[in-house]
Amino acid sequence: MPIHRGWRTRGHLPHADFAGLTQAITFRLADALPAEALDRLHRYVQEQHPGTMPERQEALLREHVNQWLDASHGSCLLRDPHMRSAVMDTLRLHDGTRYDLLAYAIMPNHVHALVQTTGAALGITVQGWKGASARTINRLRGGTGTIWQREYYDRFIRDDAHMIAALRYIATNPVRAGLGDDWDGVWIREDLRKLATSAD
Repeated sequence: MPIHRGWRTRGHLPHADFAGLTQAITFRLADALPAEALDRLHRYVQEQHPGTMPERQEALLREHVNQWLDASHGSCLLRDPHMRSAVMDTLRLHDGTRYDLLAYAIMPNHVHALVQTTGAALGITVQGWKGASARTINRLRGGTGTIWQREYYDRFIRDDAHMIAALRYIATNPVRAGLGDDWDGVWIREDLRKLATSAD
């Protein structure tokens, strides 16, 4: 079984990969955010907020990236309910063994997942999700090719307030993206649903 990688860096800020951490993960379809669009967003943040600390710049960039994704750029393969189901099945496959799945939102061009890591390194887990779901999606669409962008975003959950914010983000993402409140791509574990919907 792959070991957890501890503290690591991808870019400027440190990331953590320890057993028992709760992690918020986002990964997106290969055509959802082209490299040139990401570069433009990055330059925009730097130009609008010069001298800002790297942590703040990353947070601002993440906000712009989320807005871009919620505008449904790219092929949006996951609008198809069969392809959404393929991702759902993949996320649930090792729930309770390699990780504990707490919540997810499968959007037209990206996926948010909230997990507590247990037996497998985070990178191996995400790689497994992408590989298995890509094979199924390609079979469903009768094609071949890259489905997911190679990179993914992860952030470990610091405390209860951060956990509640992550759950609420997942719960409300379809409405914010204009998909309505009956979008079937959201799931939150039963014991956490009140945290996702309760008022402050």
